[in-house]
Amino acid sequence: MGWRRLGVRGAELVPQARMSGPMPWVIAIMVALTAIALAAGLALGNAITSAKAEIEGGVTVQLLEPREDVRTREAKAAADALKRQPHVAGLRQVPQAELDALIEPWLGADVGEATNASIPVPALIDVRLDGPATPAKLKAIQQALTKVAPSARVDAQSGWLKPVFDAMISLQVLAIALVALLSFALAAAVLLAARSALGANREVIEIVHLLGGTDTQVARVFQRSIGFDAAGGGTVGLALAMVVILSIGRRFGGLGAGLVDSGALIWTDWLLLALVPLLSTLLAMLTARFTVLHALRKML
Repeated sequence: MGWRRLGVRGAELVPQARMSGPMPWVIAIMVALTAIALAAGLALGNAITSAKAEIEGGVTVQLLEPREDVRTREAKAAADALKRQPHVAGLRQVPQAELDALIEPWLGADVGEATNASIPVPALIDVRLDGPATPAKLKAIQQALTKVAPSARVDAQSGWLKPVFDAMISLQVLAIALVALLSFALAAAVLLAARSALGANREVIEIVHLLGGTDTQVARVFQRSIGFDAAGGGTVGLALAMVVILSIGRRFGGLGAGLVDSGALIWTDWLLLALVPLLSTLLAMLTARFTVLHALRKML
């Protein structure tokens, strides 16, 4: 009999009109921000992993000889020497037209005539190793090239991109920290809402206890109501986040940059994003349950 009355009276403990109070919309905002932050962190992780795998064995050889005829001769001799190196899996001498296109934004459209006339542009050889570009391999390549191309300079591609990777990793850590902070904020919002509802319905709860209702049954009422609000708010928040993520992804996709393209979300990332409202609902329900149980033990 007491449990039936609890079911009737318990429905009055917290507002039952779904998506009518502030709590569902607060949760929607939290879920949207969490999903966006998580998507940013996942995209950065994908970009870092893809870029590192692509350039891990990349080496750039620059021929710094200012005289064009000597530079051309050294480039040919360096390419022949590189082919005989044991760890070289492939190489490509970058054409002059491609070099001109790379420096055109800084020197203007007449870069070809300018470089031929007064500005010597180093010859570049893109080398791919059969494994990571370790210091020992770089030293062996440098020693082999010094004999045939004194102006050769050997650089690991991963070396000059290290500051970029460090910055991207810092942003990824920031995104993860933001997800954690938003989770704490969501739990705090639910905690405050549950305490407010308990204080506003203290007399009703006392009557429920007199009718035989237990703390667990009262907590279940709060948990169920918060769960409905969190599920509705989480769904709305995820929908908003998807609109933002897809819009930003389309804009970045139009850049055509390799590092940006490698940061595209894969199917496992979308699955994690879909779990955000579910996990948020679970967090809200557990927070409401433990908050109510803890408060009831002090109340009675």
